[in-house]
Amino acid sequence: DDELQTDGNRSGHFRNGELGLSPTNEDVIRIIAAQLAEIGDQFNKEIQGRVVNDLVQHFLNENLSTEEITLHMSRVVRELTRSIPSDMEQEKAMLVLAMVLTKKIVNTVPSLLHRVFNTTLNYMNQQLHNYIVEMVSA
Repeated sequence: DDELQTDGNRSGHFRNGELGLSPTNEDVIRIIAAQLAEIGDQFNKEIQGRVVNDLVQHFLNENLSTEEITLHMSRVVRELTRSIPSDMEQEKAMLVLAMVLTKKIVNTVPSLLHRVFNTTLNYMNQQLHNYIVEMVSA
């Protein structure tokens, strides 16, 4: 039921032919998505292939629980955040890095889409929920 949108296009669920977001919220979300996509493009170039391959191996290991993979993803995001310029909010960097890593993993092994998407949502809900709510309401 969840949709992965990384390009800033309309996303949401329709109710009686209407999109589930108010026009004002949709505009705000579109602006935020465009800003995050721009930052993501910059980060995309800096993430090394070995980091992605290591995460792919964790996702492929069916003996690891979702919680274990989420913890590993959290560690990777924290490590990558250290190399981000200090003038960027840490939470914003973490959010964008999680999304970029998700995209890179799925581009590497498309069959992992469901597991990677769910893990990323879990990570974002655990680590960045308040930040996301504040960003949208600001």
